[in-house]
Amino acid sequence: MDRLTYKAKFSAYLSAPIFLGLTFLPLNIYEYIKDTWTAIWMTIIIIVYLILMLFFYIGFRHKFSESIVNFATSYGTVQKKLLEKFQIPYALIDGNARILWMNQEFRKLTGLNQHDQKIISSVFPKITRKVLSETGDEIRAVSFRFQDRNIRAELRNLSFRDEEENNELITSGEGLNRLTALLLFDTTEYDRIYSEREGSRLIPAIIYIDNYEETVENVEMVKRSLLTAVIDRRITQYFQAVDGIVEKIEKDKYFIIFQNKYLKQLEDDKFSVLEEVRGIRVGNENEVTLSIGMGAGADTYLGLVEYARAAINIALGRGGSQAILKDGTNVFYFGAHGKEVEKHTRVKARVEAQALREMMQTRDHVIVMGHQISDIDAFGAAVGIACAARELGKKTQIVLNTITTSLRPIVNLVLSEKDCPHDLIITSEQAMEEVTDKTLIVVVDTNKASYTECPGLLMRNENVVVFDHHRQGDGQIQNPLLSYIEPYASSTCEMIAEVLQYFSDNIDIRPFEADCMYAGILIDTNNFMAKTGVRTFEAAAYLRRCGADMIRVRKLLREDMDSYKARAEIVRNAEVYRGAFAISVCTSEKLESPTVVGAQAANELLDIVGVKASFVLTSFKKKIYVSSRSIDDIDVQRIMERMGGGGHLNVAGAQIEDSTVDEVIARIKSILDNMIQEGEIIL
Repeated sequence: MDRLTYKAKFSAYLSAPIFLGLTFLPLNIYEYIKDTWTAIWMTIIIIVYLILMLFFYIGFRHKFSESIVNFATSYGTVQKKLLEKFQIPYALIDGNARILWMNQEFRKLTGLNQHDQKIISSVFPKITRKVLSETGDEIRAVSFRFQDRNIRAELRNLSFRDEEENNELITSGEGLNRLTALLLFDTTEYDRIYSEREGSRLIPAIIYIDNYEETVENVEMVKRSLLTAVIDRRITQYFQAVDGIVEKIEKDKYFIIFQNKYLKQLEDDKFSVLEEVRGIRVGNENEVTLSIGMGAGADTYLGLVEYARAAINIALGRGGSQAILKDGTNVFYFGAHGKEVEKHTRVKARVEAQALREMMQTRDHVIVMGHQISDIDAFGAAVGIACAARELGKKTQIVLNTITTSLRPIVNLVLSEKDCPHDLIITSEQAMEEVTDKTLIVVVDTNKASYTECPGLLMRNENVVVFDHHRQGDGQIQNPLLSYIEPYASSTCEMIAEVLQYFSDNIDIRPFEADCMYAGILIDTNNFMAKTGVRTFEAAAYLRRCGADMIRVRKLLREDMDSYKARAEIVRNAEVYRGAFAISVCTSEKLESPTVVGAQAANELLDIVGVKASFVLTSFKKKIYVSSRSIDDIDVQRIMERMGGGGHLNVAGAQIEDSTVDEVIARIKSILDNMIQEGEIIL
């Protein structure tokens, strides 16, 4: 190692008395002018003083230096012995990633001897040159397995240059200026205890039988008890197999507790109890479906139960027949292979209508908005809400930033009415200026905050009501005053039409308003060919009685020649992937509303024999819009959820930023491959 040398500051400390004696010389010269004898004596004293100081400086400097070196050596020896006997494995790594020095425990763990200077990555492959180069003054941890033990390595750089700059006495040469200290901790026992603790955490689950009333009422009286008993037994057996406790709290509700260590087993099993219960037949014509909500990741039992409740609400809002785990802010979905079960009772619609009426009565102003690039269903539902607000004499405004070509005829129809307010349709900026604490915000045709026309409104005002027919997913609007989400409904216009029937006994729905809502139902059901139920036709019949006219609606829904040609081009250029998935691209050139054309083309691709699902991508306004449709049992909602979107079993979509069309197509194909491999999609 390079020898130690004195710094200038240390030399100054030793020679300071000599320099101090020299400072008396000017005073001595001045004294000769005033008093010669005094000056002579002063000169003699200064000379004697300087001789003595010079003698001490020359005679004792080497002994003093020797004392410093001896002390440093003794101190370093003590430190080395302490590190050598240190009970934690410790080593020094040089700038070339070689082991420079290691203590006794390090040698015992690795089997190396004190003269081995191996590259550290040859002993611990996880500690690479890259890891060492990225290690700074802060401690960096790396975990790995070594000889059947869990090891956590902590690394930290030791820079001697920094120490030398702070040392006022001595400095080292240019030899060792950068080392990495490595400490190894055996965390095997800690990890085992932690794993056992995490595995013993309780997971609460809430189970609802989605269609209990609809199923039981069609079963013979003598078989009802048997059907209920079979369901109870199937659920109990499934969760008792994982040491779970099952408690039936109502005729169609169960509360279950099991340990966290069994959660992975249930996830791998994909909660097969959903399919097992679906296959029960004891005189029932309808399939029995379950919804399961589970909570994890909370610090308290109360928090876990709240997560479970939130999960079951999401499951019910997505149409049921699925299991949902809410783990902190993350939500995981399992099941949901079946179609939504339509409920024939309108009790909920009546209750929601009364609640909406009470909320409107206590507010001065109503603002309605749908999703971005609103379609006919969103606008028709907004018109229906405006009709309800007019019944109570409340001012209503509809947020609409973009009017597409398909929507323009209907918007013009509404604005052409002589008593239509001039400020009925406003932009997001105007809505932010109009909103007050006495404003009721009604969101239609979406339940995701980021998808709305003006997300800022939801942060400015907490008086929010949601009407939607899409399944709930991530990013949903938080804590609305009223949330009416029915995934089995064909459209939001169908839901609003039902609500209006119970909103007031003699509500005045004008023919053009009925036309708007009827058009919304017609578009979302593809002319009553998809996702229609009994209540869909009942809502359409109600709108017909209110004055909706098929001829007028058909004229409103006609499209221009450019859109028709573009749709035909999309179908012509479609790629059929794996013999079942049609994928195509809609170019936005010469199209005012390319996303609408893309959605229409996705519908038409399903008319091709062998196509089970279609995906049409549209690049528009710096986003990639994906319209997906399916037939048979392909759940496009699950596919779109993996891309950050959502929707229904057969109708879904997504909006993707910072990606190209080719990247999104590759992503769709990758998701399809994975879902086929995982058994989510069966061709």
